[in-house]
This record gives sequence, structure tokens and C-alpha cells, in this order.
Amino acid sequence: MTLMKPVKPVGITGYGAYVPRYRLAGQAISELWTGGNVVPPVSEKAVPGLDEDVATMSIEAARNAITRAGYADPGFSLAGLGAVWVGSESHPYAVKPTSTIVAEAIGATPYTQAADWQFACKAGTEAIQAAIGFVGSGMAAYALAIGMDAAQGRPGDALEYTAGAGGAAFVIGPAEHALVEIEGSVSYVTDTPDFWRRQYEKFPEHAGRFTGEPAYFHHITSSVTALLQAMNLSARDFAYAVFHQPNVKFPLKVGEELGFAREQLRPGLLVNEIGNTYAGSSVIGLTAILDIAQPGDRILLASFGSGAGSDAFCLRVRKVIPAKHVWTTREYVQRRTPIDYAQYSRMKGNYKLN
Repeated sequence: MTLMKPVKPVGITGYGAYVPRYRLAGQAISELWTGGNVVPPVSEKAVPGLDEDVATMSIEAARNAITRAGYADPGFSLAGLGAVWVGSESHPYAVKPTSTIVAEAIGATPYTQAADWQFACKAGTEAIQAAIGFVGSGMAAYALAIGMDAAQGRPGDALEYTAGAGGAAFVIGPAEHALVEIEGSVSYVTDTPDFWRRQYEKFPEHAGRFTGEPAYFHHITSSVTALLQAMNLSARDFAYAVFHQPNVKFPLKVGEELGFAREQLRPGLLVNEIGNTYAGSSVIGLTAILDIAQPGDRILLASFGSGAGSDAFCLRVRKVIPAKHVWTTREYVQRRTPIDYAQYSRMKGNYKLN
């Protein structure tokens, strides 16, 4: 086991979330496909508007992160942003990067590195780890890492109930002026085919219950346990914890198994209100926690990506930025416009006339 920690202290200089306003109730899906005989795993999920995709949502989250970074670090500038990385499993183009679109929109071009990341639901934390290495090695003063998805589920499939939209962006920079110091990270991966989508297929496939014990639970418990052992910490040393949120039950169960109380998990548990945002799932939960955390608080972040792997991070809050400068994550969650299944199908393009 290797604890990943840069030689140069690194932290989160700015962060920002984005959630589209449209919401589809889980009960509407159940009524259509089962006559209401299935109890929805979440109350409702966020749905992108007709003019929204991973690129547009990433731009919104990035602008929020950059605004916070400007208030947190007097030395921050877009000229020092050495990388723009977008992690997602629903990039709008099969061949053409999302990251260049985002970099152009926020004014970070042309002298920056840009790349898209892909590891199912942990693509966002994968980008964060790379940003830590980029900044910690001195290759860049700052790097922008984003986890964002507009995930789809096949009509009538179990995934359709939870496949939501949204995510978060993080400016990674020197710990000296950061809001949050990143104290260490551990990754754990195996070849576990619990969830996949082959090329040219529109919707993903999954292995049902197999996605639980050998995939989600095994990988998260392994990465978190290794991280805690390496840092000589336990669950009681953390004020908050956030795990990947495919549904409500999984993060609560894995948190309990690792010794965390529900009070530590609730502030970051958003899946019941916006659905599983895939690459944005754990990281948007982190932004909700950062909105209320206080200096000195330790936060555990653990992602999960099908295929399969988990990234676990130990974070310590250094300072806070007043919420008035940027929308909080909770404000995005509460900004909602209910839609019906017909509107949802039109927005997602589930049915084509030709």
C-alpha cells in the first residue's frame, strides 16, 4: 500500500458545484414502467435542460471554483492555471475533448494543459489526484479538476431511477493559501466488471447485485481502511465523510461498516434529491460539506468507479469563504423545477423519430 502525498503541500484553493434545475420524481418512473409497484430508490433526480451537457455544466462549476479561488488566494490567476481536466462518463463528444471547451470558456487558453478523464464514477477524483501531482511537483502553480456527468439509464432499467446530472470543480493549488489541505490519498483498483458500456451503445449495462459487495463495498472499504492505517487515524478523527452515492443505502452502509456515524455523512448525502451524478457524485457531496465546514475539520472523501476502483482522501479545512460570493451547493439543490416523464424523455433524447 502506498500513501500518495506530494512533497510540496497542496490543497483545494477554490471549489464550486453545479446542478441543473429540472427534477424528475422517481415515482413518475415507477408509475410508467411498473404501475407504481416499484418503490423508487431516490425521491427525484436532476435532469439537464435541452441546452445543457457535461461541457456547459462543467463551465458553470468551474466559474464558481475560480471565484472562490480568487477570494482565497491573492496569488491566484488564470495565467497560473496549468491544467484543465474534466472527468466524466458522458462527455458530449466521442472524439473532441470537453476540457478544451471548458478551458476556452473560462479564459484559461492557450497556454494550459487540457485532458478528459474516464474511470466511470471516479473520473472526477482521478482528475483531482493528477492535479495534486501536477501542482505538488511544481509543474503548474494551479490545476482545475472537474467531476461532472449527465448520465443516462436505459428506459425502464433500474439505473433510470437514479441517473442524475451535476457535479463539481476544484482549483488545486499550494496549501499555503488553500481553503483545504490535502493530507494524503490512497487508491485501490481491480478488474471487476460490474458496470460497462461498449462503444456505439447508448446505455450502460450492469451486473445487478454484483455491483454491491465485490465492487462498491470491497473497493471503498479497502481504500479507506488503507488510508486510515497509513495516517494512523480512525473514523472519530473526522468531522465529516462523503462516499460515492449510487443510492441512499450504499453510502450509509459502507459508512457504518467503516465506523462513521450518520451525522458525519448527512451533510454530503445528496443522492435522494438529485440522483446519482456519477463522476460528480462524491465530489458534489464534498462541496456541500465544504459550505458548512469550519477550520480544523477533517473530511474523508471516498469515490468509487465501476470497473473497478476507489480513491480515498484525507482533507483538513484551513479557512472558509463567505457563501455570499458564490451559490452554495444546497442553493443549487433547492432550485428546482419539476418535470414529467414526457419532458424528461425529450430533454434526454431517449426516443428518436428517425
